Amino acid sequence: MAQTKPIAGLPQLDLDNLALLNEGFDGLTVALTANDDITALPAWIFGETPDELGRLHNSTSCVVILVESAEGSSDVDVFYFYFYSYNRGANITQVLPPIKSLIEDDIEDGMHFGDHVGDWEHNMVRFHEGQPTGIYYSQHSDGSAYDWNDIAISKDNDRPLVYSAYGSHASYVSPGGHVHDAVLRDYCNVGQLWDPLSSAYFYQFDRVTSQLTRMFPSESSDGSNLTSFLYFSGLWGDLQYPDDDPRQRTVPYFGLKRFVSGPTGPTTKNLVRKGLFPYYREKKSWLQWGIGIFMSLYPCCLRGWRAWLSGTILIVTLIASVLGIRYTVKRYRSRREGYKKIDDGEDIPLNNMDYRQNSAGQDAETERG
Repeated sequence: MAQTKPIAGLPQLDLDNLALLNEGFDGLTVALTANDDITALPAWIFGETPDELGRLHNSTSCVVILVESAEGSSDVDVFYFYFYSYNRGANITQVLPPIKSLIEDDIEDGMHFGDHVGDWEHNMVRFHEGQPTGIYYSQHSDGSAYDWNDIAISKDNDRPLVYSAYGSHASYVSPGGHVHDAVLRDYCNVGQLWDPLSSAYFYQFDRVTSQLTRMFPSESSDGSNLTSFLYFSGLWGDLQYPDDDPRQRTVPYFGLKRFVSGPTGPTTKNLVRKGLFPYYREKKSWLQWGIGIFMSLYPCCLRGWRAWLSGTILIVTLIASVLGIRYTVKRYRSRREGYKKIDDGEDIPLNNMDYRQNSAGQDAETERG
């Protein structure tokens, strides 16, 4: 991991000029880095708690972006982006067996991994001719989508209730435990209600020009446009700490880090979509694919006595496959060779065959006589 250094000569940064950090740093990653040591849990990490009606009074943590569909269609996508000061990843209690047993002896008690400063999560609701038809829930590097009339969705006055996972803020359709990345578990419950629309910025996004226009600008007391921060293309949090940082830890076998880089902003989340899911979904590594396959087979085939049975079946199948391949190769070779020519050392012209046969017959008769 490359070392970081502060950027000198910057003006006072705010939401109205943040995009200036996109200029002049070609090839470099610009990260909004905390001034405090986050392991000391500074007060800003905890954000603001909503009141009994779900409203915020001292902060604005929601961005609503309206994206009209292509010409000729009556669909409109409305994105609800939620910003959190800090993301706390999973700890060993959230790792499913048997992977849990591989790493629990090598992880410090209570240590979380995948932590990062700053966190953007979102929902997207699709409207057709003014009526909602579907909803998307972002969850870590992926998400889930539902038809608007799906009975799994809980609603309050026709507004969907979204359950934010403890620590990670992944958005789910219901409380309880939810597995992500095949081996990690998120927890949700019916906690404090937050109405993100009570304090939000509203924008319209042009799908052709990628230009953002603020809606209701008159609500700003100082006349600020407040679009610059959405164009910022860097990271909304610290860059992943290097391995030699005393705060950093590595999960054995899997290489997961205690502290990783912060996220990118809303305009990098595929605002223009054909379906409810983003066009470009994060690619999985070979390790992730392997763990996913293993965990899908574990309950039925790789647990307890099932492992011995599955192993026996696998060995028998491999042996049968090897024998079958050998048999097939032998038959193929025998057909390719066909009949072998018997060579007596002399080629016999066709026009001499009768003569030689007659001569041989006469000689035989002479000898018998």
